Amino acid sequence: MNLKHLYYFWKVAKHGGVVRAAEAIHISPQTLSGQIKLLEDRVGTALFKRQGRTLELTEAGKLALEYADEMFTLGAELDQVLRQYPHGRAIEFRVGVSDALPKSLAYRLLRPAIKLDEPVKIVCREWRLDRLLAELALHRLDLVISDSPVPANVEIKAYSHKLGESGVTFMAHPMLARQSTLPFPRNLEQLPILLPGEDSEMRKAINEWLDRQRLKVSVVGEFDDAALMAAFGREQVGVFPIPAALASEYTQEGTLVRVGIADTVRIKYYALTIKRRLTHPCVLAITSQGTTALHEFS
Repeated sequence: MNLKHLYYFWKVAKHGGVVRAAEAIHISPQTLSGQIKLLEDRVGTALFKRQGRTLELTEAGKLALEYADEMFTLGAELDQVLRQYPHGRAIEFRVGVSDALPKSLAYRLLRPAIKLDEPVKIVCREWRLDRLLAELALHRLDLVISDSPVPANVEIKAYSHKLGESGVTFMAHPMLARQSTLPFPRNLEQLPILLPGEDSEMRKAINEWLDRQRLKVSVVGEFDDAALMAAFGREQVGVFPIPAALASEYTQEGTLVRVGIADTVRIKYYALTIKRRLTHPCVLAITSQGTTALHEFS
């Protein structure tokens, strides 16, 4: 079997069409279609069927895709392993960080990777989780750090490794915090609140906690980026939540104080990976030390 033809088939299947695949690998759609036709002639069966204006995999195509996934996954892995040689060359570690995570927390979870005996070159990308998972599925990332496991509706072979969990602390500028004399959490009803975006696991957990506490709060800002939310909090715009593991770091700045701790709210953190025969040393270091990294700062 011509592996170049199989590679073209794999790209079309992954991109969902000839035109998009052709754009991704920089060849003409006509050439790409011709190469796939040669593959189908070689194996003696159709791998795609047309449904309206879209292409769908036949049963034979689905079987071929499973094998192609395995073959090209191993090829990408082999490339990564060989790039670590000769000894002494920096290991490239490509990691994605969900934009909902505070930067300092992400650093603490990733720190075991840069503490290895071997030199490491870290390439860090920050996006929404759906885009990071797409990059992970295409083997452009070795690991994704997230506050949620792999969603059940995502059709990729990925694994969620729990790194640990943290409570939630509400922070505010001292002048804003003094505007309410009520005990926590009732003081939240008298103060403006900043919250993470609706898609974040922290937001979902806080919403459930507010309902259980029967609190009606005034939300004056929603942020997908944790650092931007904290910046608004420092300017007295509102009270905002952070992982309790980072509370000491925030109070050391001198511009923020603890408003209260939501003891029953627990945020879990995960390393998301694609199953591979050979484990990246940085991934292994992070998954084995993640819980320790969080407990050190709880």
